[in-house]
Amino acid sequence: MSNAKGYLYVELEVTHPEQFRSEYMRRALPVLEKFGARVLVASDSAEVLEGQRESGRTVLLEFESAERAREFYDSTDYQEIIKWRWSSASTRSYALLEGLRWTAREPDLPSSTS
Repeated sequence: MSNAKGYLYVELEVTHPEQFRSEYMRRALPVLEKFGARVLVASDSAEVLEGQRESGRTVLLEFESAERAREFYDSTDYQEIIKWRWSSASTRSYALLEGLRWTAREPDLPSSTS
């Protein structure tokens, strides 16, 4: 079993803020807690240092593993409330990421695929 954390990286444009907060977030927070998620970032402002980015909200969630993040996303609990996100926000990206496996000497960096 990997000791790497799992992350969900989300970029979205909240189109109906009151509905997003009162309907989606009210339901999502207890499910995130149930799966042990930590909200590392939830921001409507990002300073772009390189490249381009459309404005919107960025969210970064941390889980004990990528498998746990996938369990959260695929869970009946989350799938039953996802419609509230879809009706109150436009999702640009919802990505599952696996963190690095650190050893005492060096990280296990992914090899380049190019």
